[in-house]
Amino acid sequence: MRRPNVLLTGTPGVGKTTLGKELASRSGMTYINVGDMAKEGELYEGFDEEYECPILDEDRVVDELEDRMSEGGVIVDYHGCDFFPERWFHIVFVLRTENSFLYDRLESRGYKGKKLEDNIQCEIFQTLYEEAMLSYREEIVHQLPSNTPEDLEKNLDQIMQWIERWMKDNN
Repeated sequence: MRRPNVLLTGTPGVGKTTLGKELASRSGMTYINVGDMAKEGELYEGFDEEYECPILDEDRVVDELEDRMSEGGVIVDYHGCDFFPERWFHIVFVLRTENSFLYDRLESRGYKGKKLEDNIQCEIFQTLYEEAMLSYREEIVHQLPSNTPEDLEKNLDQIMQWIERWMKDNN
């Protein structure tokens, strides 16, 4: 494997897609938005009426990604992470956003009621950070603030430095 695999995770609306696409552009790595991939491949096992969204078929997603992940050089973007094999990722970044920013972002996406409240609660209680800490080795899981354009630039610089260092150390 000549390039590392990177996981970007966090509550919906924290900026994973923006960061992931820009990171792929700067690094030349492959960017995969699991939500988009699932939609294109219809990798669902039903529909959640309460949250008004399809239910991901996690086993099919893992099967779909297996070969690509073994090659390396992949940036994966998804709000959940506990179903991905631990061996896939060299580093995991959990993006965190202050609630006032997150509320506005989710509301502008059309989130309302229970779906909006539950996603805000998820961020307040660090649910996805805890999921990442339980799913991967503690030393590869890092939290990054994702509130402002300045945060985005700092995160891009920090992750690019990490990727370059990994490639130097492993090739």
